[in-house]
Amino acid sequence: MAVYLSEIREGLKGEEIIVSRASTGLLEGLLKREVPEVAQGSVEVKAIVREAGNRAKIAVFSNQSGIDPVGSCVGQKGVRVQAIIAEFNGIEKIDIIQWSDNSKDYIVQALSPAKNLRVELNEKEKSAHVFVPLDELSLAIGKEGQNVRLASKLTGYNLEIEEDKTVAPKKEPKEKAKEEKEQKTEKIKVETAEDKVETSEDKVEASSVETASETVETVETEENKNEGS
Repeated sequence: MAVYLSEIREGLKGEEIIVSRASTGLLEGLLKREVPEVAQGSVEVKAIVREAGNRAKIAVFSNQSGIDPVGSCVGQKGVRVQAIIAEFNGIEKIDIIQWSDNSKDYIVQALSPAKNLRVELNEKEKSAHVFVPLDELSLAIGKEGQNVRLASKLTGYNLEIEEDKTVAPKKEPKEKAKEEKEQKTEKIKVETAEDKVETSEDKVEASSVETASETVETVETEENKNEGS
């Protein structure tokens, strides 16, 4: 079991060693152990925030071309980050994000896994209004506000989440399929109605022709009778 050495101090019976598993230092140490790019310095850990036993967010950066800092920490098929999560018995979720010196971009990354965010900054008050589509709102806030709380600590901004009413909410696949089915049904109904109208018109036209023919025949018969007499 990995622990972080927090402090060595003099006690009544000699030196006391204080260790922790809740420290952000433990996460950084595990990253150095599992990710060679972090150990070598080609990937820099910019910030770590944790609510131990629940969730952590780690911002990473690399100024070397050709190195993906997030991909390096996650590893192929997530093998590196999963090794770190296993140290916490699989109960602590870890979000690894791209650090940016652009505050808006950094805030958007920090609120992952929520997407399609719009950020309005107030640099003077070190705060930001974040407008989020309705269907991403729960992801941005997180369970009991955990996601936005950690993102705020990570970025150093007081974040206020609001629904972005300028964006139409995405329809669920089932709802979309139902709507498409209803539209097809309506189309069929309209086509059927048109077919009925055409059929009715054909019958009326045919009936008119037949009546006209009978009239002609009647007239001709009357004329023949007159000629015979």
